Amino acid sequence: MSNFGYFEEKKIRRVSDLQIWKRIVVLCQDYKVGVVWSMVLSLLATGVTLAQPKLFQFAIDNCMTSGDDLLVRLDSLGFATLLYGGTVIVAFGASFAQIVLLEYIGQSVMHQLRCALHRHLLSLDLAFFHAHPAGRLVTRLTNDIQNMSDMFTLVLATLFNDLLKFFGILLMLLLINVRLALLMSIFLPLSLTVSLFFSKIARNGFRAIRSQLAVLNAFIQEIVSSLDIIQIYNREAESLHRLWVLNEEYLQRYLRLIRCFGAFMPMIELLTWLAVAAILWYGGGEVLRKQLTLGELTAFLAYMRLFFLPMLELARKYSVVQSALASAERIFELLDLSGSIQEPAQPLDGNLISGAIRFEQVSFAYQQEDRQGQMQKASKDTLSNIDLYIQAGETVAITGPTGAGKSTLVSLLVRFYDPSSGRILIDGHDMRHFSPKTLRQKIGLVLQDPLIEPDTVLANIRQDTGLNQKAIEQLLDRTGLTAFINRLPSGLNTRIGEGGLDLSAGEKQLLAFARVLCRDPAILILDEATSSVDSQAEQLLEQAVRTEFTHRTVLVIAHRLSTVRRADRIIVLDQGKIAEQGSHTELLQQQGIYAGLIAADLREQESPPDGISVDTDAESVLYFPLH
Repeated sequence: MSNFGYFEEKKIRRVSDLQIWKRIVVLCQDYKVGVVWSMVLSLLATGVTLAQPKLFQFAIDNCMTSGDDLLVRLDSLGFATLLYGGTVIVAFGASFAQIVLLEYIGQSVMHQLRCALHRHLLSLDLAFFHAHPAGRLVTRLTNDIQNMSDMFTLVLATLFNDLLKFFGILLMLLLINVRLALLMSIFLPLSLTVSLFFSKIARNGFRAIRSQLAVLNAFIQEIVSSLDIIQIYNREAESLHRLWVLNEEYLQRYLRLIRCFGAFMPMIELLTWLAVAAILWYGGGEVLRKQLTLGELTAFLAYMRLFFLPMLELARKYSVVQSALASAERIFELLDLSGSIQEPAQPLDGNLISGAIRFEQVSFAYQQEDRQGQMQKASKDTLSNIDLYIQAGETVAITGPTGAGKSTLVSLLVRFYDPSSGRILIDGHDMRHFSPKTLRQKIGLVLQDPLIEPDTVLANIRQDTGLNQKAIEQLLDRTGLTAFINRLPSGLNTRIGEGGLDLSAGEKQLLAFARVLCRDPAILILDEATSSVDSQAEQLLEQAVRTEFTHRTVLVIAHRLSTVRRADRIIVLDQGKIAEQGSHTELLQQQGIYAGLIAADLREQESPPDGISVDTDAESVLYFPLH
């Protein structure tokens, strides 16, 4: 069955149930006091529950079948009834308190696990997210966590009780009649063998289900994120077919598991009733031979039902346990992954960064996932042997054909990835000696499609800088961005993003630029930052750059050549290598790749689509300070 290029981990590390349970216990360590109290409540509830069959025995042997006076027997029966009622009330109260306590502990542990998994995902580098579909990770954070939550809710709250009852009842059965207890014990190995056999089948089944669910979620995530493309190219029918195939495979895997449990549950029930029938046949004969009282046989049968009840309950919840353990396997596998971007043992001070950049024989290739789910280096380098020096305060434009490696160069500079070979120096220091957090505070990055959080404009601009509103307003005044803010309904307090005002592409770029200014970076990177803005937004960006970045290092990544021609130096990348470099005039004189790009750019301006006019005399350029 094809997964259409979506692969879940094929060789996820297999671990034993004991190892998984050990890690779950470690998660509960912060709640030791609550666990101890739950054990005390469990002992109380189990103790009074185990007393109930003995009260049956007392009522039958000492009240109903004895030869004592009728009034004495009635008084004894009334006393036994009151005791039985008392045990029911105590068992209810203790069980209620224990369940509430364990539910609180379980949900707190799941809250802790969700936060730990989310925190760990945020610590991983982009190479990990480049290789793993978002739908798969969403499955970890939602479905897999929910499966573990169901286990805490439905299973762990009664697991200790069931185990305690199991051994307590076994002891009571031996005390009542050893021969009957030995006869019943014949069925225990059979029950254990059946459980272990179905355990292996169920675990493999749930692994397959979890794997296919992640594949399905990854596909749905892609469909939602590219719905406009699907509709434009009329790909609805094909997308529905692919979804049907993936969904059908998920259904078949689930049906195979249902058939497994459809056989398991009746088999456990069958063994239970066979044991009861055997005890009734042998025990009834013992009663007739006067070797056993009717009360003892009744108590023994009652204990037997209680004895197999925990096993039946565990059998009913077996699917929940196996599903949760399969999910836990994948969650812990993800938590054990470490990113390739490591924090230095002794990070350098960020104040050492003034803006000088040197690439020394830098090469880089992305990691790709093969059909077996294993990561391997791409066959071709995206960047190859890059040697480049950028002085502090210099404005450098990087251009070239699509796929030349321009954005990859930026990703290396902000340390989203580390080079495959070579190194990058910032002011003479290997950038790996700086903390990634410190490095990114000193580098301002404005992307073509910046992230907008559903919050106020002020919160989007301020981020983690801690600047107050007055300081931000002064910065906006100084850079001329106040005009942009004044156009918004509530100024800096305007809510934007989901549930708020929808900003245009140009307004988003201005907001992203204001956000970068608040960080006061030593290095500014504009990655296609003006490719989708109008002339008015471009003029505002021009003024802001002229005001704040005259003496700082500026890197401009652009396809639009009108955006780069006034830079101090232009770097032309082609097929991952530096093909040309120099000023606009020098590169035109070389009649190379850059000159060809200029000619193509001019042809596009002179031959616009029907209905669109272009003023070819107007030079739309983003201002770059000349040094």
